[in-house]
Amino acid sequence: MLSDLAIKAAKPKSKQYRLADEKGLYLLIRHSGKLWRFDYRIKGKRKTISFGSYPETSLATARKKRDEARSMVQDGIDPSEARQEKKQMQTEAARNTFEVVARAWFREELSGWSARHADSVIKRLEYNVFPFIGSRPIAEITSKELLHDVLQKIIDRGAIETTRRVKQICGQVFQYGIEKDRCEQDPAAGLLKKRLKSQTKPMATITNRNEIGALMRAIDEYEGQLITRYALQLAALTFVRPGELRQAEWSEMDLDEAMWTIPASKMKVKKDKKNDPGYDHLVPLSKQAINVLVNAQTLTGDGKYVFPSIRSNDRPMSNNTVLAALRRMDFDKTQMTAHGFRAMASTQLYEQGYRSEVIEAQLAHIEGNKVKAAYNRAKYLIERKKMMQQWADFLDALKENKKLIPFKKAVGDE
Repeated sequence: MLSDLAIKAAKPKSKQYRLADEKGLYLLIRHSGKLWRFDYRIKGKRKTISFGSYPETSLATARKKRDEARSMVQDGIDPSEARQEKKQMQTEAARNTFEVVARAWFREELSGWSARHADSVIKRLEYNVFPFIGSRPIAEITSKELLHDVLQKIIDRGAIETTRRVKQICGQVFQYGIEKDRCEQDPAAGLLKKRLKSQTKPMATITNRNEIGALMRAIDEYEGQLITRYALQLAALTFVRPGELRQAEWSEMDLDEAMWTIPASKMKVKKDKKNDPGYDHLVPLSKQAINVLVNAQTLTGDGKYVFPSIRSNDRPMSNNTVLAALRRMDFDKTQMTAHGFRAMASTQLYEQGYRSEVIEAQLAHIEGNKVKAAYNRAKYLIERKKMMQQWADFLDALKENKKLIPFKKAVGDE
């Protein structure tokens, strides 16, 4: 029998030679190294299988592998063939991981999607799914695994709508896997229907007028980055979507005409995949909004973005910057979010008597009839300009605790 001392003392010779252990195990000594081999007979044939090299594979480990191989031979199983089958299965599993299948599905669907939707889908997968089950063979993923390793993590962040979208995307990937014979079932089917319904909450926002006034004062007194304060102010004054705010470019701003034109490519619009490029969204700028932009221009006017990233002027502000600023001002996630400025404005504008067509046009909510939608955006522009100035004055009045003038009396219900 071999010993570690004997193995370490063994030196290469002009020709390779063996150091025998027992029961078919031996060490092959070569100039290139010391290699474990095991000889066995099965179905009348002599065969050899390798167990790695020494010292990477120790004497004890080599003996354990030999015993496992002998047991297989006694059961009529060829260890070499079993190893090959295992490698093939591992290769097949690697080819059929969730991430591999998901990216194949993504490539097939890509031509039918807008760039905005495609970006949203792949980012949801890369951020919420791939880090947790991306390397798992898709055929082995269970409903329990998908729930606990993926969906529950998103629920715990309070991102209920994201949870719905991620579940839907995963379901589509599993259905694609079934069609391509990569898996046999969709573990996303039926998950979370009751749980998501019970956890659905209104968007966190502030609608009480006294609290809105306190919010506006807190923004004006924000002690963080000055450009972040300006972003908060413009968010309140224009109530555009957070992504549209942080990606705002100076080329979109016409301060002389008091108009911000958000390109169709940045809008959350369902477009005709072949013929409809979408439409630009017009945001009338109040005097207060122009003042904010004039101040911001002194800081970032030489660059592309109105609100660039702190790390690079070539990138827009992070989507967490406004949210982090709200937290720094002690507004927690149950009180206010970056998206909450839209709900705040919508609630107050409806209460003040503005027509729904005007409000919805300014919020850029999508209408079923695209011709009607484009027509309304032009038709209501005059009213929207008045409404946006009135909204800015309304915020100032709340901030300064002044007596309020109802919107309908100040602007009229045209």
